[in-house]
Amino acid sequence: MVDFQSRDTRRSPSEDDEDEADDEAEAVGTDDGGGHDEDHDDGHSHDHDHDHDHDHHEHDPESLGVAVVTVSSSRTRENDPAGDTIESTLTGAGHEVVVRDVIRDDYDGVQNTIDAFVGRSDVDAVVTSGGTGVTPDDVTIEAVRPLFDKELPGFGELFRLLSHEEIGTKVVGTRATAGVVDGAVVFCLPGSENATRLGTEEIVLEQAPHLAGLAQRD
Repeated sequence: MVDFQSRDTRRSPSEDDEDEADDEAEAVGTDDGGGHDEDHDDGHSHDHDHDHDHDHHEHDPESLGVAVVTVSSSRTRENDPAGDTIESTLTGAGHEVVVRDVIRDDYDGVQNTIDAFVGRSDVDAVVTSGGTGVTPDDVTIEAVRPLFDKELPGFGELFRLLSHEEIGTKVVGTRATAGVVDGAVVFCLPGSENATRLGTEEIVLEQAPHLAGLAQRD
């Protein structure tokens, strides 16, 4: 088991930013009771919101260092189509897979592996595949969730929405999720090749740089 008291935060603050990192509600532009006033203002607050959002994207890293982890008791490094799909998708978009591993469906093993990878200074994000279902040995979510400093439930919600177009109501059997651990973003995907391609191409590629930039900011 991981000794959470001994885990050190490894990242130093990134580039100075005049604005504090917004929480999720601010990121999507929700305000507290300001709708009526905005209907009658001169547009300055609207412009400011766009400027503020632009500042955030200015600090998104262009290239990430990513750890890819396949959780499976039957796959090997030489026979890992899900991991191959994640790696090729990421590298094709200009990111670097700095470490890759195939580990068994074991609670302590999964937790310790993710904890070790987010502790590396060259890892900005981790993408896992496998162990997100409902069989007794599917323990990825149980192992990773206690590590989260912040959970990102919208990742799983969007993944299931997109997956519904391909597999219908079977999406209720996947517990894909994501979160932030020590300044690194961790995405947990199902183990099928199609699922990893969908999640990586449609969500991870688009959101990982922005989320990593926010997570690493002081």
